Amino acid sequence: MGDAGTEAGRPADGRDRDAAGRARNARPRDGLGRPLPYGAEGVERQPEGVVRTPRETVAEAQALLDAGKPFHAHEVFEDAWKSGPEDERALWRGLAQLAVGLTHAARGNATGGARLLRRGAGAVEGWAAKRDADRPYGMDLGGLVAWARELATRVEGGAGPVDAGAEAPRLGS
Repeated sequence: MGDAGTEAGRPADGRDRDAAGRARNARPRDGLGRPLPYGAEGVERQPEGVVRTPRETVAEAQALLDAGKPFHAHEVFEDAWKSGPEDERALWRGLAQLAVGLTHAARGNATGGARLLRRGAGAVEGWAAKRDADRPYGMDLGGLVAWARELATRVEGGAGPVDAGAEAPRLGS
């Protein structure tokens, strides 16, 4: 029998840490990345720290977006931002912000969703302008910027929780 007051699957000391004391974040999550109670069946998490080629990143993120899992797509973009070349980090960070913005919009957080969609659009647009590159790795950055700004406007206007899969952007043409 476990300690009194602990949920199934929750560490006995209440802290979700690895042997070095770092947070493991192993709590189950739903398809939009929201934490579920310990012991609940959640959606399989994306492995962290995976190094992919840029085209693999785009393909995996697109599959997750199409499946209505923008939170998980954000984690794929985050891996690219953390492991990619310094001069591409702003691009991948901006794409991660777009995915998180869609996540918040799908969760019903209009203010946070719109803010992140606009921030991500600005980052992606700024990165592309500095490099005169609108289609790196087959992505349509101009189309993504337009998508993000249009969705932000709708969400701010009360479109309230959106369907993440139906609203998912096409990264490429």
